[in-house]
Amino acid sequence: MEGKALLFKIFSGIDVFDIEINESDPKKFIEIVKSIAPTFGGINLEDIKAPEAFEIEKTLKKELNIPVMHDDQHGTAIISGAALINAIYYVGKKINEIKMVISGAGAAAISCAKIYKQLGVSYKNILMFDSKGLLHSSRTDLNEEKKEFSVDIYPIQKLNQAIKNADVFIGLSKGNILTTNMLKSMAKNPIVFAMANPDPEIDYNIAIKIRPDIIMATGRSDYPNQVNNVLGFPYIFRGALDVNASVINDEMKLAAVYAISSLAKEPVPEQINIVYNKKNISFGKEYIIPKPFDNRLITRVSTAVAKAAMDSGVAKNPILNWKIYKEKLLDRMGYESKTLRMIQNRARTNPKKIIFCDGEEYDILKSIQILNEEGIISIPIVLGNECRIKRLINENKLDIKLKIIDPEKEKNRKKIEFFAEILWKKRNRKGLTLYDSKIRMRTNDYFGAMMVDQGEADIVITGYSKNFSLSLRPMLEVIGKMNSVKKISGMMILLTKLGPLFLADTAIIIDPTSEELARIALMASNVVRKFDIEPHIAILSFKNFSSNSKISYKISKTIDFLHKKYPNLIVDGELQPDFALNEFLLSKQFPFSKLVKKRANIFIFPNLESGNLTYKFIKGLGDIKTIGPIMLGMKKPAYVMQMQSSIEEIINLSTLSVIDAQIRK
Repeated sequence: MEGKALLFKIFSGIDVFDIEINESDPKKFIEIVKSIAPTFGGINLEDIKAPEAFEIEKTLKKELNIPVMHDDQHGTAIISGAALINAIYYVGKKINEIKMVISGAGAAAISCAKIYKQLGVSYKNILMFDSKGLLHSSRTDLNEEKKEFSVDIYPIQKLNQAIKNADVFIGLSKGNILTTNMLKSMAKNPIVFAMANPDPEIDYNIAIKIRPDIIMATGRSDYPNQVNNVLGFPYIFRGALDVNASVINDEMKLAAVYAISSLAKEPVPEQINIVYNKKNISFGKEYIIPKPFDNRLITRVSTAVAKAAMDSGVAKNPILNWKIYKEKLLDRMGYESKTLRMIQNRARTNPKKIIFCDGEEYDILKSIQILNEEGIISIPIVLGNECRIKRLINENKLDIKLKIIDPEKEKNRKKIEFFAEILWKKRNRKGLTLYDSKIRMRTNDYFGAMMVDQGEADIVITGYSKNFSLSLRPMLEVIGKMNSVKKISGMMILLTKLGPLFLADTAIIIDPTSEELARIALMASNVVRKFDIEPHIAILSFKNFSSNSKISYKISKTIDFLHKKYPNLIVDGELQPDFALNEFLLSKQFPFSKLVKKRANIFIFPNLESGNLTYKFIKGLGDIKTIGPIMLGMKKPAYVMQMQSSIEEIINLSTLSVIDAQIRK
């Protein structure tokens, strides 16, 4: 129980008290629970055997006005129900026609059978076995719950007879009860949920070897398709509590089933691939239910349950704005930064056309798939060898709409010559020949940059497969910097609990002068304002307000210039990072600072060495999400990512680039 309490907190933010009652009499147990119920918003029952479990839950649900659920019963039913829907869908059968055999007739098995009936399985097609054999009407030892699934006089009495030509086997009994011969006798594309723990009704490896056409689920985490109750109970209670539901009814449980089932059919977030050390998890025989660490569960299942509570009339506190509710769920769990969510929502309002120069890379293609699904970009363009790109898409079962351009193909010769002429005119007084210009235009980076330069796309993104300086050069030669900018610089965004923090220069200028530091600060502040954030700039050093070093002198000149030229700009330095981040510390030691009561959100480093090392150190810790680098001062949206960026980093940078393009238009 302590473990389940922890799971409630981890997965849904619900505080749980583990209360264990030393009482075997069901009626006394019920009275004890009723007496303490006013203290709690909901009650999860645990470790109660059948048939007492049925009486206890039924009575408490009737007599209490808060959500009550026996997870041992309903959790397995809900998760396996979602898996059953998807397994039947995958093999192309009809749920009302399948023949099902259930081994086990305890609380969980009875609850599973009930929910399967509600999902469409015909009760005439369900044969249920307990330890004494088939449940049939001539038996006198059946309780009311078992009687619901008893059949009339039936010629088949044994499990090995019943399993022949069955479509589905549900195991909630004991290990190794399903023999290999039984499995062989099942219908084509058998569905086997062997959920006994720790040993399933048949070993997974044996089952898939004997029946390669099988779809199998177990209760084990070391095999695919784990029927894990954590996919349900945290979010069912979250949704029920958030609308102050008086009960968890069948409508709410079914809503959870369908929400979980639907989620499994959607593309899987990249963090799930990383957690489970897989390249591209997708709906299929080995993935018919979501993974427990899928962060989308809290919004999908909790929302579905809350809506069902409202629709069925048991919600005492209805939710009026579902968008705000979902955002509160994400904020509660800390799964997503508010800033990142704002960026994504803003990008969706006007998707842009992006060129990805590294089109032959899986991570790029996977990122494009997710960006497409999220509605953040319009039809993307990828550059590279068309055959290789299509092979990658097919091998990884990616569902992508994109345009492929191979600059080296003959059909693009006229475009190459046209672009080469433009580049030559830009660079001929810097030693570039027309011949060399044509050669450069056959490379992805030059070709992609020129497409943006000529208005054939909105954004170009490169850098995945090459080092930063090699990728940056074509962007500068083709697109170039703004006329008002002497040197471009790079800025990273850190998404922290303090809010977004902006770091510059982390990419380009090795040892900026005092004038260049000022320009970096000004360019950074202009970008930050576009996020509707007031810039508070700290120019960093290893000392606070000193003047006895070369760096101190440089920063002092920068601050003097900015204070005189831009008196309304909140900027100060030189400052150590801990003082810049701590308002109390700063006001106590340096009450004269412009940043007192204005905690810094932009951090300008005295040189590239300190900026780049700081950013990469923070990134390496893995606890803070980063976006960037943003190229400050480019004439058009051109972005050079860090080499071998993660899929999440590619997505975040692409999303930010869309906003950049929106603002420029």
